Amino acid sequence: MTQLASSRDLSSPERLQAFTDAVVAIALTLLILPLMESVGELADHNGTTAQWLVEEQYALLGFALSFILIAVFWTHHHRLFRQVRQVDSGLLWLTVAWMFFIVVMPVATSLSTQMDADWAQPLVYIGTLFATSLMLLLARIYLRAHPALHTMDPEEMRSGIRAGTIVAGLFLAALLLALVIPSAGNLPLLLMLLSEPLQRLDRRREPSKPAKR
Repeated sequence: MTQLASSRDLSSPERLQAFTDAVVAIALTLLILPLMESVGELADHNGTTAQWLVEEQYALLGFALSFILIAVFWTHHHRLFRQVRQVDSGLLWLTVAWMFFIVVMPVATSLSTQMDADWAQPLVYIGTLFATSLMLLLARIYLRAHPALHTMDPEEMRSGIRAGTIVAGLFLAALLLALVIPSAGNLPLLLMLLSEPLQRLDRRREPSKPAKR
């Protein structure tokens, strides 16, 4: 009976999506905790709001960037799972891997904003972003190979994979740039500004569908 219930849970995209929603909520909560702690520490020393804003400016920037990135990852994952009708073990473990890197994101953010700068910080931060995007891309590729699991048409699936490849490729390029130029810090992430233009260019190159008679 327990095995039967587990099997049903495994094949329920709604339950898995609800779980990923909870994981994302936890990650966003963990992201804000260091800032909350810094408010308490400064308050104990009779600090001011202006002083806090100055002292935590890089932490605030890191929080905002990571918050936006996690929200974007969650949005794309949600859109993908909207058309998933069944989850098998392969898709489940790809989603678990995606959630792992989402949870690691607050740690990578704290390392980048609270520790003294070193060569490893951008590698951990950008590497986490690359791994998260890669897991989502692999999930799309897996779904393409298992059409019984979803309701997407082939062209929509190909378009999503190309877009995911562009995003993951830019994160990988940023990671390699950070490895080659350690002093650049997280600046290689500016490459992500090319994501939307490259995706638009890719869509323009798509062959137009013949008009229906």
